[in-house]
Amino acid sequence: MSFIKTKLINLLKQVFPSTYNELAVFLFFLTCYGVLGSYIALHYRIIFDSRIPWDAYFSFDNKAIVMTGGSFERHPLAYYFFNWVREFSLLISGGKMNETFRLTLAWLSNTAISLCMVQIFKYLKNIIGLPLEFSVLMILFFGLFSTSIILSFTPENFTYTLLLLSIYNYYAAVKLKKEEKIPGSALTLAGITIGGLTITNLVKVFIPVLFEKDLFRNWKKFGNAVFRVLLTTASFVFLYLLRIDFKYENILSKTNQQYEKFSNVESIPDWDMMLSYFFGGSVLFPSFMTTDKHNMKGFDFKGLLMEPYSSPFCYAFITVLLALVLWSYYKNFKNKLVQILAVSFLVDIVIHCIMRFGLHTSYIYGGHFVFVYPLLLGWLFSAYKSHPKILSFLMMTMIVLLVFLLANNMFRMADFFRFLETYYQ
Repeated sequence: MSFIKTKLINLLKQVFPSTYNELAVFLFFLTCYGVLGSYIALHYRIIFDSRIPWDAYFSFDNKAIVMTGGSFERHPLAYYFFNWVREFSLLISGGKMNETFRLTLAWLSNTAISLCMVQIFKYLKNIIGLPLEFSVLMILFFGLFSTSIILSFTPENFTYTLLLLSIYNYYAAVKLKKEEKIPGSALTLAGITIGGLTITNLVKVFIPVLFEKDLFRNWKKFGNAVFRVLLTTASFVFLYLLRIDFKYENILSKTNQQYEKFSNVESIPDWDMMLSYFFGGSVLFPSFMTTDKHNMKGFDFKGLLMEPYSSPFCYAFITVLLALVLWSYYKNFKNKLVQILAVSFLVDIVIHCIMRFGLHTSYIYGGHFVFVYPLLLGWLFSAYKSHPKILSFLMMTMIVLLVFLLANNMFRMADFFRFLETYYQ
């Protein structure tokens, strides 16, 4: 019993704030995001409207996700998780899908993203070892990302995926830093929760295992790793098949339909979609455009989508940010924790930029990878901690990027509120 109690306490200490600085980070973002989400939930119906199943803003599927967890071929176990989310929200609202229901959904998302900020802060402080002022700079930068802002009030798979991936990456980093293996129980739990919300993220659970000490030099360690991976995969597959009553043939047909639907859009050049949507839209808002939508049951509504960048300053921002990320990767090439982040990011690059799945709306997938930006930037700062001139240059560059990010994203959020005032009161 004491063993289980110790494990539970350690888990709670990892997921929740365990120091005054971490608590300050959590409360700061909980307050900022809470004010934003509460205002939207109480004054507008965009967070949840029973008549609008999808695409009200930026292609998120709020109503469909809350009610069903989303399509089983992409979100195989999300059905169970969002049953809890929906039932809890209905309990708070007295069984009505009203403004209190929306408010509860918003605060659940707010809490998840605020806890995500804590995980990134823990990684910056405890794994990278950044001084407090640099960690605060990075977490403020991350907190202003378009993905962070939007997901803070959006009841979607991406919201909770961002939290789970942040938790798991910090947990794996702690284990690898101590030169310990990731236990089979933790690996299985991560595979079921992370892969269950979005199936393509299952592979990211296994990436840290590849970097365990002496994995490819000791056949016993390699065999143990294979066993843990097979155990996780078997557990996930069983629960997945159980979810669909073992009708596995539906998986391939539905997956092919989804791939054809989301990979054959030729609206703008691929390079522009990569910069404006995948690498950029998840960080820096571009301008928006309204579209005419319908729910296929006779109800018409307006949707909001992102446009490609129109300002050279936006392209410059993303170019500088990517240059810093690549610089960090080059400088820390031999660091296995950096390699884990890079390989994880590469998975999304392959899916969206090379395979082109959902590239035309790839800004919505930011919850799968945006946490990599502040962490790789943190590693870059750490690499030059004994080079004051370079560190000063990096600090000034980040401050300029932070100011531009703040100004741009606040301006675009004003556009978002004008859209709400016009169509969603």
